[in-house]
Amino acid sequence: MLANYLPVLIFLVVATGLAAVLLLLGTGLGRVFTRFPGDREKISPYECGFEAYEDTRMKFDVRYYLVAILFIVFDLEIAFLFPWAVALDRIGVFGLLAMGLFLLILVVGFIYEWKKGALEWD
Repeated sequence: MLANYLPVLIFLVVATGLAAVLLLLGTGLGRVFTRFPGDREKISPYECGFEAYEDTRMKFDVRYYLVAILFIVFDLEIAFLFPWAVALDRIGVFGLLAMGLFLLILVVGFIYEWKKGALEWD
């Protein structure tokens, strides 16, 4: 019975060994290559090309998260619409009414977010 698990054990040992080798190799090469001239440029701010004006731990505006949630909701809506459209001939009128109710609920939520001003940026 233990012979059945031998390939799994070999796989885990090889994977752990490979992970350890790659981590050590990356750490060693990182130390070697950061000693070249220009090290200050490598660790300087690079995201926007200039120094940050404020603290990096500032809070994000809540509207950012609301827009992100709206994007996810409507992205999932599309993910539900494709299988529904493919199977529409098999699910019939009940499926049409169910999807209509689903879309109605999403539209009501979208109108609510629109009226609350979640989509407006100053």
